[in-house]
Amino acid sequence: MKGFIKQTVLALGCAAAFVATQGCGGYRNIVDPCYPERYEHMARQEVNGTIAPQVHNGHVLDQTVWNYHFEVNSDRLTPGGLEQLAYLARRRPAADPVLYLQTAQDIGPYDPANPRQFADRRAELDNLRTQAIQNFLSAHTAGRQMSFQVVVHDPAQVSMSATAANTSIQSIYRSGAGTLPATAGAGASNVSGGAGAAAGPGR
Repeated sequence: MKGFIKQTVLALGCAAAFVATQGCGGYRNIVDPCYPERYEHMARQEVNGTIAPQVHNGHVLDQTVWNYHFEVNSDRLTPGGLEQLAYLARRRPAADPVLYLQTAQDIGPYDPANPRQFADRRAELDNLRTQAIQNFLSAHTAGRQMSFQVVVHDPAQVSMSATAANTSIQSIYRSGAGTLPATAGAGASNVSGGAGAAAGPGR
């Protein structure tokens, strides 16, 4: 027991002497004085880096002026389009000066014999709609010294068309609602028979 105490005291003395001679730098080489904050920060950065592209994509879609904000094949903003632009210009604490415009998809049918005309009409309508957005925002934010940049892009809209959804639902109703398959199979007959047998003894 006395030998153990002597060895412990000697070890502690050596450690104290080492720290004393090496100073704070020596101590930091032995242990991590920033545990666990250092590793929590690294984990937080990894999570943020993973979801950052999703957050950015969502923000871009939220800043987008869509085709349905204009009258069909026109640069005239609808009342909903005017309200969307006013909403984007009133963001707090500050409006994002970069807006996105969905490239025109409502320019009429595509003519295979004249593809160049289709592309030219789209570019022309995109330019007219960009100018319409700039004109409204300049008038709406007059006196606030705000300037906006409009970027044309072609995103996939994150939603389902009401027409497509209605067609799918009607198809389900026409083909399956209230009907059974032509051959119900043994399972269906067993369920019916089992119900009858269960009801019989109870009478």
